[in-house]
Amino acid sequence: MPPRPDGWTADDVLALPEEQTLLQRVELVDGMLLVSPWPGLEHQRLLGKLQSACAPALPDGTELLPGVNVRLAARRLLTPDLIILDCPGVDTVAYGASDVRLAAEIVSPSTKMQDRILKRAVYAEALISFYLLVEPGEQNTATLFELRGEDYEPIAKSENGELHLTRPFEATLRL
Repeated sequence: MPPRPDGWTADDVLALPEEQTLLQRVELVDGMLLVSPWPGLEHQRLLGKLQSACAPALPDGTELLPGVNVRLAARRLLTPDLIILDCPGVDTVAYGASDVRLAAEIVSPSTKMQDRILKRAVYAEALISFYLLVEPGEQNTATLFELRGEDYEPIAKSENGELHLTRPFEATLRL
């Protein structure tokens, strides 16, 4: 991808031709591109489990979508593995951070630091109320964080492969 002396914007990334983004995930933080491979099969299976567990428990007026763009600022654009929106049925190329109730990331080998540290901080700055971080492994684990002040605090951790949620909705996620 061609360098941009002043950095990239979310509009620049969204305008990229499909052939440049087809085989890789392209995200943006403060004008800098974050390019990573699309997730593998283990990741996709875990994402399917999350979707199946969350979908029936969603409150009215919300919608769950996997792998969609979220515009966090003019020079910030991320593609969470899964989001829960407060604006069901809206079609757009990028949802606004204010529409996102929960952003979820499944840690991949190539995105460990981004998912655990960078994205958590960026979602907090964008005032997304909940962040779900899922760690694949011999026994998959997950932590749900809630925004309190300027940072997230853990409010639920999985035990024995299950995460019990009381907020932002009630559900048991079997990982």
